[in-house]
Amino acid sequence: MTLLEGSIGVEDLVLLEPLEQESLIKNLQLRYENREIYTYIGNVLVSVNPYQQLPIYGPEFIARYWDHTFYELKPHVYALANVAYQSLRDQDQDQCILITGESGAGKTEASKLVMTYVAAVCGEGERVNSVKEQLLQSNPVLEAFGNAKTIRNNNSSRFGKYMDIEFDFKGSPLGGVITNYLLEKSRVVKHFEGERNFHIFYQLLAGADPQLLKALKLERDTDGYAYLNPGASRVDGMDDTANFKTLQSAMTVIGFSKEEIRQVLEVVALVLKLGNVELADEFQANGIPASGIRDGRGIQEIGEMVGLNSVELERALCSRTVETAKEKVVTALNVVQAQYARDALAKNVYSRLFNWLVNRINESIEVGTGEKRKVMGVLDIYGFEILEDNSFEQFVINYCNEKLQQVFIEITLKEEQEEYKREGIPWVKVDYFDNGIICNLIEHNQQGILAMLDEECLRPGVVSDSTFLAKLNQVFSKHGHYESKVTQNAQHQYDHSMGLSCFRICHYAGKVTYNVNSFIDKNNDLLFRDLSQAMWKAQHPLLRSLFPEGDPKQASLKRPPTAGVQFKGSVAILMKNLYSKKPNYIRCIKPNEHQQRGEFSSELVAVQARYLGLLENVRVRRAGYAYRQTYESFLERYRLLSRSTWPRWDGGDREGVEKVLGELSVSSEELAFGKTKIFIRSPKTLFYLEDQRRLRIQQLATLIQKVYRGWRCRIHYQLMRKSQILISSWFRGNMQKKRYGKMKASALLIQAFVRGWKARKNYRKYFRSGAALTLSNFIYKSIARKFLLGLKNDLPSTNVLDRRWPAAPYKYFNTANHELQKLFYQWKCKKFRDQLSPKQVEVLREKLCASELFKGKKSSYPQRLLLEFSF
Repeated sequence: MTLLEGSIGVEDLVLLEPLEQESLIKNLQLRYENREIYTYIGNVLVSVNPYQQLPIYGPEFIARYWDHTFYELKPHVYALANVAYQSLRDQDQDQCILITGESGAGKTEASKLVMTYVAAVCGEGERVNSVKEQLLQSNPVLEAFGNAKTIRNNNSSRFGKYMDIEFDFKGSPLGGVITNYLLEKSRVVKHFEGERNFHIFYQLLAGADPQLLKALKLERDTDGYAYLNPGASRVDGMDDTANFKTLQSAMTVIGFSKEEIRQVLEVVALVLKLGNVELADEFQANGIPASGIRDGRGIQEIGEMVGLNSVELERALCSRTVETAKEKVVTALNVVQAQYARDALAKNVYSRLFNWLVNRINESIEVGTGEKRKVMGVLDIYGFEILEDNSFEQFVINYCNEKLQQVFIEITLKEEQEEYKREGIPWVKVDYFDNGIICNLIEHNQQGILAMLDEECLRPGVVSDSTFLAKLNQVFSKHGHYESKVTQNAQHQYDHSMGLSCFRICHYAGKVTYNVNSFIDKNNDLLFRDLSQAMWKAQHPLLRSLFPEGDPKQASLKRPPTAGVQFKGSVAILMKNLYSKKPNYIRCIKPNEHQQRGEFSSELVAVQARYLGLLENVRVRRAGYAYRQTYESFLERYRLLSRSTWPRWDGGDREGVEKVLGELSVSSEELAFGKTKIFIRSPKTLFYLEDQRRLRIQQLATLIQKVYRGWRCRIHYQLMRKSQILISSWFRGNMQKKRYGKMKASALLIQAFVRGWKARKNYRKYFRSGAALTLSNFIYKSIARKFLLGLKNDLPSTNVLDRRWPAAPYKYFNTANHELQKLFYQWKCKKFRDQLSPKQVEVLREKLCASELFKGKKSSYPQRLLLEFSF
């Protein structure tokens, strides 16, 4: 593994000297200040958020990294995506890309870049392009509905997303499946000052045209909505109007109909308007506190928009029906309880809408065929959170990050070392922190925090957050990673930062203090049955489908699973999914707390580097082997490099591998032969093997091309030879025909001359006396006959004015020809006269007389006379 010439700092931390925490941080800082945000730890990518757009992305860079191996170019997210995709395509290994880090470290952007790269290199075609476009366009939809501005991040994912992209045997995408985890639905009704609600609310109000806003009964001003913090409606660098148009376009590309888009926006408007429903104090006749709607206009507008009876909705918000096996009891809610019910409804509507959107996207991008598929998973999940006031949401988010850290430890650190031991490879053990004890503290089936929270929620009697905390203090009083005010007092420790209603867990990322207030309510995640039934009665198709339990025919008294149980189950499925694939890690780091470009806080980065386990990872990679593979797979890939093993090898897999590496003269220091695998220490050796394999494939390809071209040339020659034989046969035949024709003509000519000679000879012998006179008479008669027959065919017209007459062909015919002309003209005149009536004859005689009288006395007379005769 070598560095590129002219590189800034160390591009792979495995080569770092000296290997210390300080030098690691300084190397990251040096590279960051020179706009080199990516660094390797072996095949793990460390990414430092630059908080700016860098000119290192796009088609040109995609093409560059597609043509090179992992270490040939500078560290880049494209290089890691390329390794994952090529391993999936060429080696049939399912892949997953785990993107981890704090909120604001750039995880969402890294997942987009991975998706963009894979989409760019995985083939072309109308169907393939359609699938790629749908997969890419799912991002703006999920970001609009699942991301929000927080104190730490302007575009923070408030849900976890895991996408499985499925490919065919050629590496072309077939579709995918998206799984979402724990949407932070409490943000719908409450968020800290300076933060925003989910993006979709602001995008809708800013980007919708006036007609749409009027139809949704909304106003453009965000300050008019209780669920939207005043003064935080805009985010620097984010155009809500443009993003709303992008959202509509993306939903159309995915396959949402115009009616579905309209219904989704109506449900979003419903959530906004629920926040403006004000509840007022009322009292029943017996003096028991109750509640009512202060202004019925908002309820009425909601009813009109979704086809809901406003009276029934008001009743559902202000009262609760408790149903037992024997009776139903209706209880009026006070203002606080009614506000809780209203907010619970808003949170549930939005959360269920988000789940519906994910399922609807999955319907469009799911793979319907039954063919064998390859899978690449991309995990973009919320980062580890340590806030001033940490509640149930931060607890489960950090639990998920603990599990992801456990995956990293199991696969990258623990499994790495245990594999050397299993394979019998000499190894110096590297110490690392195993966070399995923290995961067990949270998720143990009987003695875990989640299990006890569920038990407390289901326990009869008086249950509160304080009783839950008391139980935790009792069970974990001596646990090394748990503390509270009670446990501190027992150990005579005094910490003024610890509240009476708080407990603290020492996570892998540091200590986090959680406030147990509302833990019970958030875990129960209950929605009164009255509200579900009211929503089910709506005429709005989408809203109605979100509350199937509201159908009286499907009513169940069974308690739904708690939020903690659901999330724990989802995380277990996710972990099983991740363990079934080859992981590729992107460790995202936040350089500063202010989202400022160029600012690098060494203390903040050091904390993240510590809990991400970067130093331990470097030590393990540095002490171990960069590449390992089973003998069978290794031999299958590289056996073509040895003449002993190619094209056939009948021996054992290990012996075949030894043959290949022996013929290539690879240094023994670079190799270690385990029980089932071959281990290669340096990537240089692996690159050498890949280069040799590439050259060998080129040689084999050239051989195949040579054989193929020879075959084509032989076929072409045979066709040409066959055609040449046919052409030459036709040519020779034609030549013989022409020769025969000439020979025949020559023979006839010779025969004619011979016969003429013989005739002249006989003539001279028998007809010498009087022969000349006889011949001349015969010739003269023949010429005269020919002249008269020709004259017959060339006679002029019978018009008396036509004086034309053909000339005689010979002078001795002039006299005869002149006489014949006179006879023909006289005959024409006779024919003309015979056609005239007696009256015409008299007129003609008079004209003749006049002609004789005026003849020679008038210059124009001949022409005039000719004209008259012509008529």
